[in-house]
Amino acid sequence: MNSVAEMRQAVFFDGPEGGRKASRFWLLLGLSAVIAAAGLVGDSAATVIGAMIVAPLMTPILGTVLATVIGDRRNLVRSWAFVLGGASAAIAVGYLVGLLVAAPVVASTDGEIASRVSPDLIAMLAALATGAVGAIALVRRDVSDTLPGVAIAISLVPPLATVGLTLESGAPGEALGALLLFATNVAAIIATGVIVLAGYRIAGAGQLVERVRPGAGTADGPKHSNGRAIAVTLVTLALIAVPLTATSVRFTQQELLQYAVRQAAEPWAEANDLVIERLDSDGERARLQVSG
Repeated sequence: MNSVAEMRQAVFFDGPEGGRKASRFWLLLGLSAVIAAAGLVGDSAATVIGAMIVAPLMTPILGTVLATVIGDRRNLVRSWAFVLGGASAAIAVGYLVGLLVAAPVVASTDGEIASRVSPDLIAMLAALATGAVGAIALVRRDVSDTLPGVAIAISLVPPLATVGLTLESGAPGEALGALLLFATNVAAIIATGVIVLAGYRIAGAGQLVERVRPGAGTADGPKHSNGRAIAVTLVTLALIAVPLTATSVRFTQQELLQYAVRQAAEPWAEANDLVIERLDSDGERARLQVSG
């Protein structure tokens, strides 16, 4: 198991290497945002996945988790600053790339955009599991090689680039949906990350506290801090779950209506030598397009 010193070295932007880590973060963030925006504009899933691998936002998010568990307020603030600053920069890059594109980049014309503007509870479930894997990889050396997979599994920079692109295209509703996806991912990672690290701290007989440098927290301080942090993250997840639940219900209604219409339409279309080209639904009404 990694010591706290090794974990700090991996996710905090302090110490002698702090400046180099910060410059690396901003360089990779800018490049990943450009790659993500280009992939979204080109409706290329492979390019978007490449942006996920390059994106460095997971580091300060895990830094937030570790700082919360060990009670290091200075690095907690610093990590949050990198998360929020990086998110703002990625949105700005997406907006600037949108200025270079003549046609609007919106969900109705772009599948990659459409997949990121209506998050549901399944997105939260995936983020919760991904956060747990990221926290375990931070603690255990034998799991750290899974971090590239974690980067692919969680969507951080692409939703932010989507926010910028859709804002520039005049679709604030879609931008809000993409921002909700990003917030869901961050909140879920922090929630499961804090719980996992706190669990390792208890199981490890206080190893995470004993090895913390002086002034970063005491054995009692982080214990109370953990309880508050877990409570706050759970409340945040509950609040985020409200719009996600509404989206999930809407998707379920759409799928049920589409299934019912397709079951009725297919025999009719076949009997009249027609081909069903498209079937859309908003949960209350369906539109069937046939040719023949």
